[in-house]
Order: sequence, then structure tokens, then C-alpha cells
Amino acid sequence: MAYVQIPKDLSKVKTKIAFNLTKRQLIGFSLAGFVSLPVYLSIRESVGNDLAMLVFIILAFPFLFLTFYEKDGLTSEIYLKYIFLQQHYQPCVRYKRALYKAKFKEEVHETRKKKKTGTRIS
Repeated sequence: MAYVQIPKDLSKVKTKIAFNLTKRQLIGFSLAGFVSLPVYLSIRESVGNDLAMLVFIILAFPFLFLTFYEKDGLTSEIYLKYIFLQQHYQPCVRYKRALYKAKFKEEVHETRKKKKTGTRIS
């Protein structure tokens, strides 16, 4: 008897609609085709088939990238949004190491100074 493994977390399972593709993938393929196919057919006669195919691929690539790219469970739009926000609207607060070293040296100097000037209790 054949055994089929079922994942425990069913939230990661995506429903397939047609041709074993998800709804997102079908929309992405459709947009890529609607944008790049007419351009390919119109310039094929004037520039040749090889160059027209390269233009077709270049025009379809952004749509296919947005359709298929997924990292850490995030779609490409959300991931690119987070990158944009991190770089432009929420920059990191950086602490310069030289300032840290100078501050540390001052603290060490002050503690040594206090030890030298302090009185001993016997």
C-alpha cells in the first residue's frame, strides 16, 4: 500500500486551480503573456526572431519574478516593500565604534583616578 505524507501545517498548502498552477501563478502568466506576446509578434518581422525572442523574455521576466519569487513565506511584493521601508523610512541607528572606545577609555581612566584619590578604610 502506498503512503502519502501529509504536512502537519496545512496553511502552507496552496490550492491549485488549472494546469497545476495557483491563482497567483495563473494571473502572473496571463499578465506576462498579454504584455510580451503582442510586442513579440509586432517586432518579429522587423528585427528577426532571435532578437524578438530576447525582447519577449525581457518583458516577461518582471511578471514571472513577481509571480514565483517567495522568501520566508513572503511574496515578492511584501518582501520588496520591507526592503524599501528598511532602507528609506526605518534606517538603522548605528553606533560608531570609535566613540564607544573613547567612552570606555574615559570610564576606565575615571575609575583609576577614583581609586588613587580615594581613602582606605582599615
